[in-house]
Amino acid sequence: MKCVVQRVLSARVSVAGEEVGAIGQGALVFACVVKGDGPAQVEWLADRLAHLRCFEDEAGKMNLSALDLGLSLLVVSQFTLAADNHKGRRPSFDRAAPPAEARALLEQLVRNLENRGLRVSQGRFGADMRVELVNDGPVTLILDSQRGVASSDLTG
Repeated sequence: MKCVVQRVLSARVSVAGEEVGAIGQGALVFACVVKGDGPAQVEWLADRLAHLRCFEDEAGKMNLSALDLGLSLLVVSQFTLAADNHKGRRPSFDRAAPPAEARALLEQLVRNLENRGLRVSQGRFGADMRVELVNDGPVTLILDSQRGVASSDLTG
Protein backbone atom coordinates (compact mmCIF):
# COMPACT_ATOMS: atom_id res chain seq x y z
CA MET A 1 0.00 0.00 0.00
CA LYS A 2 1.09 3.51 -0.68
CA CYS A 3 -0.03 6.56 1.25
CA VAL A 4 0.47 10.27 1.17
CA VAL A 5 -0.11 11.64 4.65
CA GLN A 6 -0.74 15.34 5.18
CA ARG A 7 -0.89 16.91 8.61
CA VAL A 8 -3.97 19.12 8.62
CA LEU A 9 -5.83 21.60 10.75
CA SER A 10 -9.01 20.40 9.02
CA ALA A 11 -10.04 18.34 6.02
CA ARG A 12 -13.28 17.28 4.36
CA VAL A 13 -14.32 15.18 1.41
CA SER A 14 -17.54 15.50 -0.54
CA VAL A 15 -19.26 13.57 -3.32
CA ALA A 16 -21.76 15.36 -5.58
CA GLY A 17 -21.95 18.24 -3.12
CA GLU A 18 -22.61 15.99 -0.09
CA GLU A 19 -20.01 15.89 2.68
CA VAL A 20 -19.13 12.24 3.31
CA GLY A 21 -16.20 12.68 5.71
CA ALA A 22 -14.55 15.42 7.73
CA ILE A 23 -12.04 15.92 10.52
CA GLY A 24 -10.56 18.77 12.51
CA GLN A 25 -6.87 18.65 13.39
CA GLY A 26 -5.29 15.35 12.40
CA ALA A 27 -4.03 13.66 9.26
CA LEU A 28 -5.45 13.32 5.78
CA VAL A 29 -4.37 9.96 4.35
CA PHE A 30 -4.56 9.35 0.60
CA ALA A 31 -4.30 5.55 0.35
CA CYS A 32 -3.69 3.23 -2.59
CA VAL A 33 -3.72 -0.56 -2.68
CA VAL A 34 -1.27 -2.03 -5.16
CA LYS A 35 -1.13 -5.52 -6.62
CA GLY A 36 0.41 -7.96 -4.18
CA ASP A 37 -0.82 -6.16 -1.07
CA GLY A 38 -2.45 -8.21 1.66
CA PRO A 39 -2.98 -8.34 5.42
CA ALA A 40 0.72 -7.83 6.24
CA GLN A 41 0.79 -4.52 4.38
CA VAL A 42 -2.47 -3.39 6.00
CA GLU A 43 -1.14 -4.24 9.46
CA TRP A 44 2.18 -2.47 8.84
CA LEU A 45 0.46 0.63 7.52
CA ALA A 46 -2.14 0.79 10.32
CA ASP A 47 0.62 0.54 12.92
CA ARG A 48 2.73 3.15 11.14
CA LEU A 49 -0.18 5.59 10.75
CA ALA A 50 -1.30 5.20 14.37
CA HIS A 51 2.19 5.84 15.74
CA LEU A 52 3.61 8.22 13.11
CA ARG A 53 5.19 11.04 15.09
CA CYS A 54 4.37 13.99 12.84
CA PHE A 55 2.73 16.29 15.39
CA GLU A 56 4.67 18.76 17.48
CA ASP A 57 5.24 18.50 21.21
CA GLU A 58 5.52 21.51 23.53
CA ALA A 59 9.14 22.00 22.39
CA GLY A 60 8.08 22.22 18.73
CA LYS A 61 9.57 18.84 17.77
CA MET A 62 7.62 16.22 15.83
CA ASN A 63 7.46 13.73 18.69
CA LEU A 64 3.73 12.99 18.96
CA SER A 65 1.35 10.80 17.00
CA ALA A 66 -2.34 11.19 16.23
CA LEU A 67 -2.93 8.41 18.76
CA ASP A 68 -0.94 10.28 21.44
CA LEU A 69 -3.04 13.41 20.91
CA GLY A 70 -6.43 11.78 20.30
CA LEU A 71 -6.60 13.24 16.77
CA SER A 72 -8.55 11.91 13.80
CA LEU A 73 -7.60 10.56 10.40
CA LEU A 74 -9.46 11.07 7.14
CA VAL A 75 -8.74 8.15 4.79
CA VAL A 76 -9.38 8.77 1.09
CA SER A 77 -8.80 6.09 -1.54
CA GLN A 78 -6.60 7.28 -4.40
CA PHE A 79 -5.61 4.63 -6.93
CA THR A 80 -3.56 7.18 -8.89
CA LEU A 81 -0.76 6.77 -6.32
CA ALA A 82 0.01 3.51 -8.15
CA ALA A 83 0.84 5.45 -11.32
CA ASP A 84 3.88 4.49 -13.33
CA ASN A 85 5.13 7.56 -15.15
CA HIS A 86 8.34 6.13 -16.62
CA LYS A 87 7.14 5.52 -20.17
CA GLY A 88 5.38 7.94 -22.45
CA ARG A 89 3.36 10.89 -21.26
CA ARG A 90 0.28 9.15 -19.89
CA PRO A 91 0.53 7.36 -16.53
CA SER A 92 -0.12 3.65 -16.36
CA PHE A 93 -2.22 2.37 -13.48
CA ASP A 94 -1.47 -1.33 -14.05
CA ARG A 95 0.07 -1.60 -10.58
CA ALA A 96 -3.19 -0.66 -8.84
CA ALA A 97 -5.06 -3.56 -7.27
CA PRO A 98 -8.44 -4.51 -8.77
CA PRO A 99 -11.29 -2.47 -7.25
CA ALA A 100 -12.92 -5.27 -5.21
CA GLU A 101 -9.57 -6.25 -3.67
CA ALA A 102 -8.61 -2.61 -3.04
CA ARG A 103 -11.93 -1.82 -1.36
CA ALA A 104 -11.65 -4.80 0.98
CA LEU A 105 -8.09 -3.93 2.04
CA LEU A 106 -8.93 -0.25 2.55
CA GLU A 107 -11.90 -1.24 4.72
CA GLN A 108 -9.56 -3.50 6.69
CA LEU A 109 -7.13 -0.59 7.10
CA VAL A 110 -9.88 1.62 8.54
CA ARG A 111 -10.99 -1.16 10.95
CA ASN A 112 -7.38 -1.71 12.06
CA LEU A 113 -6.96 2.03 12.73
CA GLU A 114 -10.21 2.15 14.69
CA ASN A 115 -9.19 -0.94 16.67
CA ARG A 116 -6.05 0.96 17.71
CA GLY A 117 -8.25 3.69 19.18
CA LEU A 118 -8.21 6.25 16.36
CA ARG A 119 -11.25 8.13 15.10
CA VAL A 120 -11.41 7.63 11.34
CA SER A 121 -13.53 9.32 8.69
CA GLN A 122 -13.47 8.22 5.08
CA GLY A 123 -14.08 9.25 1.55
CA ARG A 124 -16.25 7.11 -0.71
CA PHE A 125 -14.42 4.38 -2.58
CA GLY A 126 -14.56 4.75 -6.36
CA ALA A 127 -16.43 8.06 -6.27
CA ASP A 128 -15.46 11.34 -7.90
CA MET A 129 -14.49 13.17 -4.70
CA ARG A 130 -13.66 16.74 -3.82
CA VAL A 131 -11.13 17.05 -1.03
CA GLU A 132 -10.57 20.27 0.88
CA LEU A 133 -7.85 20.68 3.46
CA VAL A 134 -5.95 23.20 5.49
CA ASN A 135 -2.35 22.02 5.63
CA ASP A 136 -0.53 22.30 8.93
CA GLY A 137 3.13 23.09 8.39
CA PRO A 138 2.85 21.93 5.67
CA VAL A 139 3.90 18.44 6.65
CA THR A 140 3.53 15.79 3.93
CA LEU A 141 4.92 12.27 4.30
CA ILE A 142 4.93 9.26 1.99
CA LEU A 143 4.50 5.73 3.34
CA ASP A 144 5.02 2.62 1.22
CA SER A 145 4.32 -0.73 2.83
CA GLN A 146 6.19 -2.54 0.05
CA ARG A 147 9.36 -0.93 1.41
CA GLY A 148 8.37 -1.27 5.07
CA VAL A 149 7.30 -4.90 5.29
CA ALA A 150 10.18 -7.36 5.28
CA SER A 151 9.81 -10.33 2.96
CA SER A 152 9.88 -12.67 5.98
CA ASP A 153 6.82 -10.81 7.33
CA LEU A 154 4.95 -11.69 4.15
CA THR A 155 5.61 -15.40 4.34
CA GLY A 156 5.27 -15.98 8.09
